[in-house]
Amino acid sequence: MEKTFDLHDVVEMKKPHPCGTNRWKIIRLGMDIRIKCEGCGHSVILPRKEFTKKMKKVIDLSENSSEQ
Repeated sequence: MEKTFDLHDVVEMKKPHPCGTNRWKIIRLGMDIRIKCEGCGHSVILPRKEFTKKMKKVIDLSENSSEQ
């Protein structure tokens, strides 16, 4: 089963961030993926392979992904 995600989607990771939240927004896609914590605003860059391994599920789809 391949996990599908897009720019500006909100995802849930397997482990929570130290600030206590588990919601992350995808703000950059490419070979590396940059995600931003919805709780404290901290951003992290992960290789795509590591991101897909650590991602649990997509919580909110971006509204304008079909419009672009």
